[in-house]
Amino acid sequence: MSFFKKLKDRMFKSSSRLEEGLEAVVDAAPDLVAVDTTVAALPPAAGSGIFGRILGNPPAAPRRALDDQMLEQLEELLISADMGVDTALRVVANLAEGRMGQRMSVPEVKSALAAEITRIMEPVARPLPLYPQKPQVVLVVGVNGSGKTTTIGKLASQFRAAGKTVMIAAGDTFRAAAVEQLQVWGARAGVPVMTAPEGSDPASLAFDAITRAQAEGVDLLMIDTAGRLQNRADLMEELSKIVRVIRKKDPTAPHNTLLVLDATTGQNAVGQVEIFRKLADVSGLVMTKLDGTAKGGVLVALADRFGLPIHAIGVGEQIDDLQPFDPEEFARALTGAVD
Repeated sequence: MSFFKKLKDRMFKSSSRLEEGLEAVVDAAPDLVAVDTTVAALPPAAGSGIFGRILGNPPAAPRRALDDQMLEQLEELLISADMGVDTALRVVANLAEGRMGQRMSVPEVKSALAAEITRIMEPVARPLPLYPQKPQVVLVVGVNGSGKTTTIGKLASQFRAAGKTVMIAAGDTFRAAAVEQLQVWGARAGVPVMTAPEGSDPASLAFDAITRAQAEGVDLLMIDTAGRLQNRADLMEELSKIVRVIRKKDPTAPHNTLLVLDATTGQNAVGQVEIFRKLADVSGLVMTKLDGTAKGGVLVALADRFGLPIHAIGVGEQIDDLQPFDPEEFARALTGAVD
């Protein structure tokens, strides 16, 4: 199964909500239903019912003239999918340009919305950049439960499969479950995982990890971190200390700081980006759990508001359920647009 097919299948909560809403919006003006001239030219018995189906003349798709009322309904629909007010207004305004007064069907509205969403997201669709430094240090941040640990494991496995040597540092030393999960992924991928006793100083572990990675010529070192936002001051100091210690070994590190976000949190993801941009110099985003939410539109809002690169998205627990972000495929899956 292609990732796009999987994306469409698993983002059903987002796409079905939008699809139902779009159908309701278009059907809201029954007086503007289009007439299929081919069917109308046939005798009544041949243009409808069983005779129409036998002759292959299905009833025409409903159409509605794009007017201010329809645009307002589309805005509300996009906001309900967690696209945010500003982004929803921008998408609808762009959709209206050159189309006001046109009678549009549901598939046409879907296609137009997908095109506008793609336009917003294309500038931020970038793979994780790879640098010649050895090791390339990737600091991974995010709140607990966002899928951070699983994302590290999947990325490590994928880079390992691509021929890179990878090492993981289990820097969330306060959660034994996070360490154990990384060890499982490390064993599955053939990637070493450095750990420390529970409650140990994460910065010390990061220092030891980068020392070992330098000695062994490792291509990629991925460092997990804690994500306890209930005490931001402690977390800020912890992340700052990790970065300071890393830079004692390599002044250019970390080379990437990835923020992992859980799509099911909806607009809360916006607040998390704001917080972690202050706590750490976030260089790119990964969005997980798009299969479990009707709030997939938040990714559009993030792209529009922050402009941070979106490196990958996830729609499940398997290793191939995390893939590079493709804006066109995402937009079509989100809106339910046909290929």
